[in-house]
Amino acid sequence: MNILVCIKQVPGTNKVEVDPVTGVLKRDGVDSKMNPYDLYALETALRIKEEKGGNVKVLSMGPPQATKVIKEAYSMGADEGMLLSDRKFAGADVLATSYTISQGVRKSGDFDLIICGKQTTDGDTAQVGPEMAEYLGIPHVANVRKLIEVKDNSVVVEMDMPNTLEIIEVEFPALITVEKDIFEPRLPSYKKKMETENREIKVLSFKEFEDQDEKKYGLSGSPTQVERIFPPEVNSHREVWQGEGEKLAKNIASKLKELKFI
Repeated sequence: MNILVCIKQVPGTNKVEVDPVTGVLKRDGVDSKMNPYDLYALETALRIKEEKGGNVKVLSMGPPQATKVIKEAYSMGADEGMLLSDRKFAGADVLATSYTISQGVRKSGDFDLIICGKQTTDGDTAQVGPEMAEYLGIPHVANVRKLIEVKDNSVVVEMDMPNTLEIIEVEFPALITVEKDIFEPRLPSYKKKMETENREIKVLSFKEFEDQDEKKYGLSGSPTQVERIFPPEVNSHREVWQGEGEKLAKNIASKLKELKFI
């Protein structure tokens, strides 16, 4: 069984500067890590491999230093890795990102199942997985919270809808996005890290894609633009009241009315 897991390198801190012109995060020199939701996607893939056999490949999109998260995936048990990296991909919104990754998937081979984390901590749109599936023309299930059964030609999952839990069976090839509590991610193995230290990471650039229309990638292919980004206001004002319970209760009620909470 061939499984592809999409992973992403995200900032490891919330203190990240934003380009005031493009609205794009300035990632250079910022500590980074694997997107937490992708750890659950990778763990799901590895458990399927342990049960059914097969191959787990990870795919990431980003600058050259994003190979770091692919190496981390190797140390957890992934078999192969590929990075989509080109300056033409920079500044992509969710639509351009989804299209770029779908093009990379087409160049990566045939897969029975593609697994993505529900969302990323630096975007939180939760749209890349489903949009990728639409570009690839395959069925998809989002918000998967439980893997019920993996069959030879399909997978049965439980998905978390706004008001219900639903069980659905989807035939391969398919894409699923998983919730953060589907499985507990394993820790990287130092032994595997040493064994895979020199394992190849294939890098694909724009020139290797079938679609050479630059208007579909990066900022040029992004119909949405960040209009304004600003840090949240910090309010450190506080009041300290002392006295008997009845007096304090009146003070609280008066303050709630003043703030128009009641």
